Amino acid sequence: MACDEIITVRGLSNAFGEQYVHKDLDLTVCRGEILGVVGGSGTGKSVLMRSIIGLQQPVSGEIEVLGEPMVDRDEAEAKNIRRRWGILFQNGALFSTLTVAENVQVPIREYFPYIKGELLDEIAAYKIAMSGLPANAGPKYPSELSGGMRKRAALARALALDPELLFLDEPTAGLDPIGAAAFDELIVKLKQKLDLTVFLITHDLDTLHAICDRVAVLADQKVIAVGTIEELLAMDHPWIQEYFNGPRGRAASGHKTGASVG
Repeated sequence: MACDEIITVRGLSNAFGEQYVHKDLDLTVCRGEILGVVGGSGTGKSVLMRSIIGLQQPVSGEIEVLGEPMVDRDEAEAKNIRRRWGILFQNGALFSTLTVAENVQVPIREYFPYIKGELLDEIAAYKIAMSGLPANAGPKYPSELSGGMRKRAALARALALDPELLFLDEPTAGLDPIGAAAFDELIVKLKQKLDLTVFLITHDLDTLHAICDRVAVLADQKVIAVGTIEELLAMDHPWIQEYFNGPRGRAASGHKTGASVG
């Protein structure tokens, strides 16, 4: 099947001072897929995501998202493109002084200031329900929620603007296995219902096996391989073999959560 490219990264280099995180990195994300991104500590998984969404200025390279170039883009134009994606950061990044409903309303207020009052409340309530939270979560503050509920609240905010593209940074980190599996299943359902493309950074082997269409492996300052887990297992790179064929990898491959990708 041909790839309808929704994200294209070519020749990307990122550095902090003289320390390079990426050198000449290439990556393509196809519309409608859930792409898992894995790599050892320090390989720059989150830096790659931040580069794509415009929070990290690369040393060199080209990035296109939704057919639009992102590097050195005019801020007003970049903002218009950013409206088409949602982001769940690793720690949720919820505003602690705002309720869950108010957190969900933040991007709506920013991009559609004319939406107010009852309609704004209704949209927030719908997104909260979509994320699997009970209706009574809306008036609560993040500190009153469990870790799993905070993840879902952050997801509700990421979905606030009906995005085409969803970025998830370690969404199941800190969740127990049951909670993580439920979150995985929710992502699959949302992807199918909303026709989403998902860029997913994770260390969770169960998640990779259960919901990812393809997996991109970061090592040696670039993406060294992209493919299904079966395709990756056929490669002889030592990190890939250790990661997927180690004790945790074997356990994950034998105990999938049962979530299916449409």
